[in-house]
Amino acid sequence: MKKNLKQKIVIIIGVLVVFLYGVFFGLDVPRFGGGQSLISQLTQHIHLGLDLQGGVHLILQVQVKEAVNTETDNTVARIEQDLKAAKLTFSQVYKPDPANNPQAIRIEGINPAQSSAVRSILDSKYSNEYDISGGGSENSLAVTMKPNIEKALDDKTVQNTIEVIRDRVDSLGVSEPIIQQYGLGDNQILVELPGISDLDRVKTIISSTARLAIHAVVGGPYPDEQAALASVGGALPPDEELVHGSGSMATGSDADSVYVLQRVAIVAGTDFRSADPGTDSNTGQRTVHFTLTNEAGDKFWDYTSANVGHSMAVVLGGRVKEVANIESAIRDSGEIRGSFSADEVTILSKMLRTGALPASLNYLEDRTVGASLGADSIKQGVTAAIVGVLLVMVFMLIYYRGSGINADLALFLNLVILLGFMGFSGATLTLPGIAGVILTIGMGVDSNVLIFERIREEMRAGKAPSAAVDQGFAHAWTTILDTHVTTIVSAAILFLFGSGPVKGFAVTLTFGLAANLFTAVYVSRVIFDTHVNNLKPGEVVSI
Repeated sequence: MKKNLKQKIVIIIGVLVVFLYGVFFGLDVPRFGGGQSLISQLTQHIHLGLDLQGGVHLILQVQVKEAVNTETDNTVARIEQDLKAAKLTFSQVYKPDPANNPQAIRIEGINPAQSSAVRSILDSKYSNEYDISGGGSENSLAVTMKPNIEKALDDKTVQNTIEVIRDRVDSLGVSEPIIQQYGLGDNQILVELPGISDLDRVKTIISSTARLAIHAVVGGPYPDEQAALASVGGALPPDEELVHGSGSMATGSDADSVYVLQRVAIVAGTDFRSADPGTDSNTGQRTVHFTLTNEAGDKFWDYTSANVGHSMAVVLGGRVKEVANIESAIRDSGEIRGSFSADEVTILSKMLRTGALPASLNYLEDRTVGASLGADSIKQGVTAAIVGVLLVMVFMLIYYRGSGINADLALFLNLVILLGFMGFSGATLTLPGIAGVILTIGMGVDSNVLIFERIREEMRAGKAPSAAVDQGFAHAWTTILDTHVTTIVSAAILFLFGSGPVKGFAVTLTFGLAANLFTAVYVSRVIFDTHVNNLKPGEVVSI
């Protein structure tokens, strides 16, 4: 029996040492010296959440219609290419209402004698993603994206946006950012960045679509939209669009101008493989040098070869940044020149390297949490935890006498295990997480109370100390397990469906309860058995 107790004591000491290591060092190899205190070691491995150290809180809505528009623009270009390759007659392929109904494409001017051939090509290549039907006349067809395909594209757009934002946030050096889909609205994203105070810089890096695209220029620059529309007969064709531009890059002046561009880009989005900041050796202007993928480079070569002498516009973020005349064929690289600041050229190249956002973002909520509020929360939360622990420990000592020491030792080990877990996992401690720690303390005491009261009942029934302890733990175990499992299930639901701070509460509560099962049942039992073995004949347990 004593040998078995020694083994259990060794296990308990080993667990204590391991989790104490986790509290101060986490998974790192300890380095002593260098002026680091134990407190600084502790704060390095237990990260503080947004509500404790301050930071940026954003709720963004992804404009998924833009992604649908981009996809159907590409489909328009592919359909035109397929019909021309098959030498089939048509007048135009366009989207009648790209702003309100971006999923709809219309093909007009089909030769009635070739309508079955056109329909056959569309069915063979596009019927999986699009519904194909008559367009209201015998020489037209309607091609409409299927609802399930549109929904899948919306979901993919949101997920891709989350990944791009995460890549961009990594460049800020944020520890433990929260970037996830926000369950309280359609196509919304929650972003929380602890320790960041410059909201404007965060918004610039996150929301810059950096959708660099190169379009064919139909006409311009014009002083305003009325003049631009007049140049195309007063009505803008469906395959063209008006785009504003300003600055010396596009117009040679600072005045805002309007261009008429082909709606479908020559190259855009994922066609860009890399981008690096630089400086033009002749003019001293800051530049961004970009490189296209091999496939896009071939497509760019084909276009520029066939359009020497014509103009093309570099469009960034929905505005014309530069208009260039095609002097010779270009394959896979180019430059964006302009009066960029050092920060602007760095951010632009970073945006293009990490990939363009698949759609633009609307800010539904943006705010900063001050560090002073976080410091107050830490102070109040820690004070509440310390006061709660001390009151509980004093109560246990007064009410359960010698056995109260047992409960207090188990409670201390419980806290060490919980903090060690957070150190090993690099978990983020939030204010609700502190509440989870405090609730864990209460649950730990509750387990000891169940055990101690059962032992008291057994001793009143006249049983010997060893038998009373055995029966007390045996009968209380079922109740303790039931309460802990049901609470852990509730915490799991909070983790699955809650936001960041709620998840922090669920994590600390869950692991705290798991630690409590170990301390209240295993550790407390070892302490009782050790005490009972040292009792003199006729002596009773102090409880």
